[in-house]
Amino acid sequence: MAGRGIDVSFETVRRWRLKFGPLYARRMRRKRSRPFSVWHIDEVFLKIAGQQHYLWRAVDAEGEVLDVLLQSRRNKAAAVRFIRKSMRRTDSVPTTVVTDKWRPTLAAVRIALPSAEHVFGKRLNNRAENSHQPTRRRERKLQRFKSAKSAQRFLSTHAAFYNHFNIQRHLISRRSMKQFRAQSLGAWAKLVA
Repeated sequence: MAGRGIDVSFETVRRWRLKFGPLYARRMRRKRSRPFSVWHIDEVFLKIAGQQHYLWRAVDAEGEVLDVLLQSRRNKAAAVRFIRKSMRRTDSVPTTVVTDKWRPTLAAVRIALPSAEHVFGKRLNNRAENSHQPTRRRERKLQRFKSAKSAQRFLSTHAAFYNHFNIQRHLISRRSMKQFRAQSLGAWAKLVA
């Protein structure tokens, strides 16, 4: 916008994000192809207004963030709730689930996904662990989240945008990267038009 000579305050951008962000994120999720059948599930601790919260995240084998849920509890019931919500939201059931060795998560996978193969072990869940990095970066830049509701709204919207514009530059040639970026920007222009 600055390139077009339009001066916009941070508050205006924040309000636009609140108004249009979830709408665009929904459109992006609808256009997304079916996720891979291998899911990585993990949780990370977040401190919001002095209280401990847990950010659950489901990532497929390609690194696409499937779902994000912020909860105040970290137990078997919370893990079951997250897994079932993720399956409803993506309209798919994984054949293989990769988690860490935390016992309530192991029990939750047995309850929510009895037919899925469950894999756990050291460094096997790095796909989900690495997907938390953009959240940590954003959290530091924004000087922490102020409330659980705003954090959930921001993180679920951010996940859809991140999936859309995340190009694995280190894995592809410069020509391919430019082509993928052009496709992303073309899809973005259709979404917002």
